[in-house]
Amino acid sequence: MDRLRKHIEEIVELTDAEYERIKSFFTLRRIKKNQYLLQEGDQARYEFLVLSGIFRMFYLNEEGKEYIIQFAGPNWWMTDYQAYFYQKNTTLHILCMADAEVLCTTLEGRETLAAELHKMEHFFRVKLTNGYVAQQRRIISLLSGTPQQRYEEFGQLYPHLMQKIPKKYIAEYLGVSRETLSRLYSG
Repeated sequence: MDRLRKHIEEIVELTDAEYERIKSFFTLRRIKKNQYLLQEGDQARYEFLVLSGIFRMFYLNEEGKEYIIQFAGPNWWMTDYQAYFYQKNTTLHILCMADAEVLCTTLEGRETLAAELHKMEHFFRVKLTNGYVAQQRRIISLLSGTPQQRYEEFGQLYPHLMQKIPKKYIAEYLGVSRETLSRLYSG
């Protein structure tokens, strides 16, 4: 739980009393490789802060084709936000790619923290803004970037993931074939 405090204090400072209150809204969960945090149709009861491990969030179309939305590593927040905020069933899957630990908080807990502690409202706003900016950057890259540009950008933004994620998933994320990724990787 000290990692939670360190993570929050990258944005806002906390007193010991504030931190004690905050951590009461989080529970630790250990996830094994190939275990799902969420599957399509589940209720998105929790938002997750990744402490360790790597996750893949994806959408499956009607033919079973996988579209990777994001990867998440340590200090990343994730859930199916549409389902979480609107309290609907999920349309996304979140799969653990390496044994992991996450901290979970409910929407009710998140809202209570934001209402009680202005610092946490600010923290959550900064995190959501950063996520929104990253998604927008990814969409623009997919729409206008060449495969080479997308590959280089991924490597610059997420160098720690390049060696930990199988190349087939990186290729899917970048919207290229495995053969194209191999050429980019060796070039």
